[in-house]
Amino acid sequence: MTTTATALLVVPLLMLAAPILARLLAPWVKIPVVVFELGLGVVAGPALLGWVGETELFSTLSDFGVNLLFFIAGTEMTRSAIRGRTAKRAWLGWLLSIGLGVAAGFAVSPGLGAIIIGISLASTALGTLLPILRDSGELNTPFGTSIGAIGAAGEFGPIIAISLFLGGRSLGTAGVVLLVFGVIALAAILHARRTQHHRLHRFVEATLHTSAQFAVRAVLAILALMVFLTVQLGIDMLLGAFTAGIVWKLMIVDAEEETQRSVEAKIDAVAFGFLVPVFFVYTGVKFDLQSLLDDPKAFLWIPVVLVALLVVRGVPSMLAAPEGADRRERIATGLYGATGLPIIAVVTEIGVQQDVLTTTQGAILVGAGVLSVLLFPLAATALRPALGKRDPSAPIVEE
Repeated sequence: MTTTATALLVVPLLMLAAPILARLLAPWVKIPVVVFELGLGVVAGPALLGWVGETELFSTLSDFGVNLLFFIAGTEMTRSAIRGRTAKRAWLGWLLSIGLGVAAGFAVSPGLGAIIIGISLASTALGTLLPILRDSGELNTPFGTSIGAIGAAGEFGPIIAISLFLGGRSLGTAGVVLLVFGVIALAAILHARRTQHHRLHRFVEATLHTSAQFAVRAVLAILALMVFLTVQLGIDMLLGAFTAGIVWKLMIVDAEEETQRSVEAKIDAVAFGFLVPVFFVYTGVKFDLQSLLDDPKAFLWIPVVLVALLVVRGVPSMLAAPEGADRRERIATGLYGATGLPIIAVVTEIGVQQDVLTTTQGAILVGAGVLSVLLFPLAATALRPALGKRDPSAPIVEE
């Protein structure tokens, strides 16, 4: 039996091994670090080596990790992600995806299960894609802007759907509660946008290299406040985390560029150096491999779901490809759009807890999500040979 003490040793070692393995394979194939984090979690989990089990400590840290992941996704929002041609096409694509996803879900699991399957198939892993785009220098290009808009719709839309349909309330009550949160969130966003934050910027700059680290503490406080609000309202906490990221970005956007970069680096260190890897490793630990091993035919459903992700999410995502994109770039856009995992992991866990999905169905969906993170970005990179040769400091092109 594993203990918390054992996990405290094993999990950090797994987190350390993941980027080393990714680095060793980099000359031949560039596999996202998250794939190794998930895979190592599965190997060390109860189904195989049994070194790590589900513990309250790592469950809590995992929750912090996924919230911080969505916070960072919120900070990466640009005007193109919420308005203009790119945003309209991205949201149109998501509406098509959720419709197709729910229809596909009804063929497998009528009722609430169809909603869960539909949300899973209509999601995009923006938080997972951001590091890939950033590392390759694509984040501030028209292509990166399109993926940001697709990802915003593919994460924000499913979060809204989770809050409306999976919160245990009637649709009308859930809508009212969501509206209340929306009013509060909009007020916070407008206040952050219209208020001068010179004192905040000076305080942040004064503590950048001291033990006070006010920027990091402020980020965690804003994140905690918005997550607490969503928990109290009984809606999905990821919505609060996403909103907190938008609020913080507006509060810091007028600071000196060097200050912004320093703060971003510190937040990335906390997120991608600690809490986010815990989330992905723990997701691997919780992955119910045993249910698939008990029913080997279930493995055949994983490629089926993978193809469904391409059809349901990938094809509609092509609508938001950069203007003037050729066929290869449109396909690459669709592949990125069909890359999903965090929302899939979250929503399937809800489904299993509510006895709407079986553990096998949940494992199939998560398994397909893992494969999408492994395969689709690699395929997109192969289609776009210039990936990684762009200037990451180039200005964002808004459409």
